[in-house]
Amino acid sequence: MQIATGKVISGKVVVDGLPLSEGEVVTVLSYESEDMVLLSQEEEASLLEAIAEADRGETIPASELLARLGRTY
Repeated sequence: MQIATGKVISGKVVVDGLPLSEGEVVTVLSYESEDMVLLSQEEEASLLEAIAEADRGETIPASELLARLGRTY
């Protein structure tokens, strides 16, 4: 997994400094100025690992997630 920064130009995401192959699948996290979320390096690493787990299919059914959330609130 690689991390890169880019911006939208003419409706397309242009990534700076990272060569991407045609057709490569990417994940885009968009920062809205009013709702910016700042993550520590540890939080960002945890988020990226969670994305990688999901990409590998390491997920749980929605019903199990909702049950877990119900127990914590």
